[in-house]
Amino acid sequence: MPVAALRSDPLAAPTKLRSTAAKTTAVSDPAKADHTAEDGRLMARVKAGDEQAFADLVDRYKNPLVNYLTQLTRSRERAEDLAQDAFVRVYRAAGRYQERGQFQAFLFRIATNQLRTEERKAARWRGLLPSLKAEHRRRAPVPSPQRAALGSEAVDAVTRALGRLPLHYRAPVVLREIEGWPYARIAKILGCREGTVKSRVHRGKSLLRKDLSEYWNGG
Repeated sequence: MPVAALRSDPLAAPTKLRSTAAKTTAVSDPAKADHTAEDGRLMARVKAGDEQAFADLVDRYKNPLVNYLTQLTRSRERAEDLAQDAFVRVYRAAGRYQERGQFQAFLFRIATNQLRTEERKAARWRGLLPSLKAEHRRRAPVPSPQRAALGSEAVDAVTRALGRLPLHYRAPVVLREIEGWPYARIAKILGCREGTVKSRVHRGKSLLRKDLSEYWNGG
């Protein structure tokens, strides 16, 4: 779905709508409407390229979806971002959608899976820093007060250090340590041998440890 199709409100319906032979009637009282049947009809129109039908689905489900995601994330802003992404994914997947009377479950499952994926990536980020610190401790086991209080500042430092890595090291480190890809898949994507990928990941992490040595040494 083109970005321009959304109003300034990231969850708003498109402003420029394609003309259609039949115009969707706004649902003023959802409690009295048969949403299940109507959702199926709207998705059939979305498949045909009807942006007004998609706008109606967004209007119908954006608030319930954002409220649901806010409960999961404890952040309204993050929930709105996730909801917007979920609707974009629904729009792009409309051609593959099969009507079974469960559009809301379909939408919420997409949003939940997005959140699950984000949290897995965040966990890998959190795991990368201790792995770098653990390797450094084997080389320099002398503790310092600063090391125990790195927190999010050190995570930001790792992000910046990754950005300074040469791309041929940065790409395999991110794909392996953050995205969790197997070595064989990384090798296929990068067009090199699996052993080369392992070597570059090892070398990339060594460069990261060197770049971040000030944190381990109380700098």
